Amino acid sequence: MYDLAIIAAAAAPDAEAGVSAELSSLMTRGGYVMIPLLILSVISLTLIVERAIFWVGVNGKTSLRRLARLNHALRSGDPALVRGLVADDGTPYGRVACRLVEEGANDAVALEAVEDQRGRLERYMVTMSTIITAAPLLGILGTVLGIIQSFELLGGRSTLTDPTEVAGGIAAALLTTAFGLVVALVTLFPYMAYRGQSARAIGRLESLVAAGQEGDRRVGRSADAA
Repeated sequence: MYDLAIIAAAAAPDAEAGVSAELSSLMTRGGYVMIPLLILSVISLTLIVERAIFWVGVNGKTSLRRLARLNHALRSGDPALVRGLVADDGTPYGRVACRLVEEGANDAVALEAVEDQRGRLERYMVTMSTIITAAPLLGILGTVLGIIQSFELLGGRSTLTDPTEVAGGIAAALLTTAFGLVVALVTLFPYMAYRGQSARAIGRLESLVAAGQEGDRRVGRSADAA
């Protein structure tokens, strides 16, 4: 066991050096366009992780169980129970339910409450959509620039002694297109999943509003009967 630990510790710096060397080689072969592509990839991964954590908190099992209790409390017209449920609830569902209880469940309040939470639900969606569009375009730009350089190499010589120089230049230029497509694809699937989560969350907020309005009508009918 001790020998394995020593071997792993000794291999770790070599692995890190290998990754650094590979990344440096990729950047050198791809040209300057690889720099913005690398920045976009870091931003994309950061946003994917942030949104994943957010949606696990919003649409996790615990949150959905609390949402079911909120719907029931709002329909029954029990503001005390609703306040108890949303006391430590920072999700959009809790915020909307709190507004409905404190300010009433009329259409104006409900619309404002839902729209206030829409920004949280759709946060970073525009940025991710821009990355999906921009990454392949940057990749194509890098490829075009690389091909131009290869043809300049051809045009600057009367005879081509080593055709592999041109082929290698074109292959290196194509790296930017490949990398741009990878960044776009890695961003695309989480983006579509988060769009679906956002649409479902909006639907659940609308069900909260309907429950709150039903609770107001029920309380109103009880008051009239009394």
